[in-house]
Amino acid sequence: MISEYLSNNSIEPLLICGDSLEILKTFPDGCINMAMTSPPYWRKREYDVEESIGLEKKHTDYIDNLLNIFRELHRVLTPSGSFWLNIGDSYLNKNLVGIPWRVAIKMCDEQGWILRNSIVWNKVKGSPDNSKDKLRNVHEDLFHFVKSKKYYYDVDMTRKAPLKPKVQNGAVISATGVTGVRYKRQIELSTALTEIQKQNALLELNVILEQIKEGVIADFRMIIKGQQRTTHSDSSKVSGRAKELEQKGFYFLRYHPDGAKLGDVWDIIPEDTQERKLHFAPFPADLCRTPILTTCPHDGVIFDPFCGTGTTMAVAYENGRKSIGVDISQAYLDYAKERIRSDEQGQGVLWDFYQAK
Repeated sequence: MISEYLSNNSIEPLLICGDSLEILKTFPDGCINMAMTSPPYWRKREYDVEESIGLEKKHTDYIDNLLNIFRELHRVLTPSGSFWLNIGDSYLNKNLVGIPWRVAIKMCDEQGWILRNSIVWNKVKGSPDNSKDKLRNVHEDLFHFVKSKKYYYDVDMTRKAPLKPKVQNGAVISATGVTGVRYKRQIELSTALTEIQKQNALLELNVILEQIKEGVIADFRMIIKGQQRTTHSDSSKVSGRAKELEQKGFYFLRYHPDGAKLGDVWDIIPEDTQERKLHFAPFPADLCRTPILTTCPHDGVIFDPFCGTGTTMAVAYENGRKSIGVDISQAYLDYAKERIRSDEQGQGVLWDFYQAK
């Protein structure tokens, strides 16, 4: 079934009911381009299948069970593949266990994963918390893992549309209102720059302003010796910027014309509880849209070993990617099947669907 699905041209998702670990063992090496999942919380939810992951008595057993699955997932990912893991934490005897980072560190130390980003998912409104001796928990971790140092990544898909520069009264104004007038005055009045450095600084500043006007860059900042501090470090031994400042007397920070990259704190409201039906903890579609568009090529295959009600599959299909989802709950997959069939255009989505033996 897996080989047949991978070889056809359809982007209709494949849903499989069964144990993720056993099903993954049937996958050929390097057949998946990207994976994204959110495993069941440890001891926080009652799912409709007894003895499923998340119901272990010890958190160490829970972590070991996840790692067994992630080891197989590492095998089936292509060398350029990515794995995005959204995982929540739990308390035990008033102690925050630290499950997300325990899992992430073990994945890196014991399985060879490379952790590229740790994203904070800020749930914005979160859930009520009646505790009187701690802060309210309103975030979860989202980790981006890869197999190798070279992997598929479309950085432009992470960019936010920038404000546009403009020309006003003959003066070039950047996206955030920088005109260069203040920088010119700082250069002219500087006692830290030599005359040659001043001339070079004014010449390069005019070039930058022309690039703003032509849309080559959207914005900029100028760091001038004696006026602004270096971006990261004042030591020329550890910072190339500091070395440039020491030698030239100035340098520029140029902002990409297509906008800045997305940061590592994402403000995303959780799924509406009125639409959850069977599943009490589905992650929102917005949480997996950026990972899919950024790290899965258009002709790639996406995999979710705990697909629940099919959010990953729905977003994959919406964006033209093939996907395979596995869940131990037949009820969740039935709902996922119903959910994806009702797309925005009202067109039926045909599913390959079978009960794993």
